Amino acid sequence: MQKSRQNSRPEFHGDYILEVDKVRKEFPGVVALDQVQLKIRPGTVHALMGENGAGKSTLMKIIAGIYTPDQGEVRFAGQKLTIKTPLDALNCGIAMIHQELNLMNTMSVAENVWIRREPRNRFGLIDHEKMRQMTQELFDNLKIKLDPVARVGSLTVAQKQMIEITKAVSYNSDVLIMDEPSSAITESEVAHLFAIIRDLRARGVGIVYITHKMNEVFEIADELTVFRDGKFIATVDAAKATRDDIIRMMVGREITEMFPKIECPIGDVMLEVKNLTLPGVFHNISFTLRKGEILGLAGLVGSGRSNVAEALFGVTPAASGDILINGKKTLITSPQVAMQNGMAFLTEDRKETGCFLILNCLENIQMALITRAQVNRAGFVQQQAVTRLAAEFAAKLRVKTPNLQEIVENLSGGNQQKLLIARWLLTNPSILILDEPTRGIDVGAKAEIHRLITQLAGQGVAVLMISSELPEILGMSDRIMVMHEGRVSGFLNRDEADPVRVMQLAAQ
Repeated sequence: MQKSRQNSRPEFHGDYILEVDKVRKEFPGVVALDQVQLKIRPGTVHALMGENGAGKSTLMKIIAGIYTPDQGEVRFAGQKLTIKTPLDALNCGIAMIHQELNLMNTMSVAENVWIRREPRNRFGLIDHEKMRQMTQELFDNLKIKLDPVARVGSLTVAQKQMIEITKAVSYNSDVLIMDEPSSAITESEVAHLFAIIRDLRARGVGIVYITHKMNEVFEIADELTVFRDGKFIATVDAAKATRDDIIRMMVGREITEMFPKIECPIGDVMLEVKNLTLPGVFHNISFTLRKGEILGLAGLVGSGRSNVAEALFGVTPAASGDILINGKKTLITSPQVAMQNGMAFLTEDRKETGCFLILNCLENIQMALITRAQVNRAGFVQQQAVTRLAAEFAAKLRVKTPNLQEIVENLSGGNQQKLLIARWLLTNPSILILDEPTRGIDVGAKAEIHRLITQLAGQGVAVLMISSELPEILGMSDRIMVMHEGRVSGFLNRDEADPVRVMQLAAQ
């Protein structure tokens, strides 16, 4: 298929469609990028890897026209680019699909794809029928089954991801940047995503693929580049690299134990749930959770895992059933009531229901802390105590930020996740609910968070951990509860659990 090109784009000659040379970018107190390089060949998938804070997203935002480099240059088709806005990048043939999707939920699919480029009729009005047809043609070409006139707010995350891809393709982009595109979609949806990527690769598009998932790199990438602490480490042939090679380059050290689970004394029942039901969502959920126990909650997307967690914490209370804490029946009607009973809840979606992006790190951490008696007197917050505790946990979790006054929106997704964990750990919970605690977290930080979770269990905290990653569930759990279509399909003890048994229960 011959791609059309905008007149402003240079013709391509040479080995690389996109080159980054000695780029440096500083933010107040932080050198985000230090003389980095990146070279993308047309018709290839190039994985960009590194720990959170390594500089991956910063460089992509420079290429996409969101940031301006302090030094160095970006070359497209051999010619130096001066990209000042995202529109400049799009006109040059560079499109980016962000980790946090940027669609307008109240508008239709077609309107999102063609915004600011809507076809017009002879009266100068938007031609909605032609716009629908143009969108349908793109969907047919990409084998995407979506209704162009559907309202975006009614769609799933995976479907929204497909809209972003369609929008990028509609610009006839020569370079497509994908930042963690598979972080919130199912395995079957990932397979569809990879099919689209392979089709685009066959058409000559150069794809930059940012991911923390090693298995994806070996399945889809042709080459990979590793950044560490804002510096370029190496570019290698993906087919010749091993998992250990990549980890070693990413963290600068060996990681021999991703799941540092220790045997903790399991105490009395801390939480008991009996026949918890929310009609149409989940039914007759019953389980116990003991002091010092890590109960893994597994299941496919849509099984109701997160809904149960939200009901336990009072975000969306169940319609019937009982919750007992330390043997006492407790009516959890709101998160405030849950917190008063020693519960903490790390939500699945850090952007929508977790972080306050326009506030700073300290303000985000102390959101749950200000109700604690030891940091309040006569209704006033003891700010020095709050700041000291927040700084201790931010350091413990290796949150990369110049200081606690930094706006959270400026942090990487992984560092935002660490802030949320710090927020809840500071409340000293007796029951800790973790929904995808390491989503978007790099391999080194994952091991640290896993170690922290098992340490908390060792101190007697009862942990309910939801995860879509089977290795995490198997590696960290004392017991595993599996859900399928809103019901508990079974329990597995640590010594009897394996991927096959978990998946058999999850996909009954």
